[in-house]
Amino acid sequence: MLRWALILFVVAIIAALCGFTGIAGAAAGIARIFFFIFLVLFIFSVFAHIVFNKPPK
Repeated sequence: MLRWALILFVVAIIAALCGFTGIAGAAAGIARIFFFIFLVLFIFSVFAHIVFNKPPK
């Protein structure tokens, strides 16, 4: 997921440098959505690891 966000970010930068503002805006928006999805899944994963992987007593 983070890989797709980074790829779309690079596409947005290249499109912006070439003057394709519509494509750059769309790619940046999609990259932003993917990044936030990745962030939510990462936080959930860390929380699940803390809650469910307690060492035995």
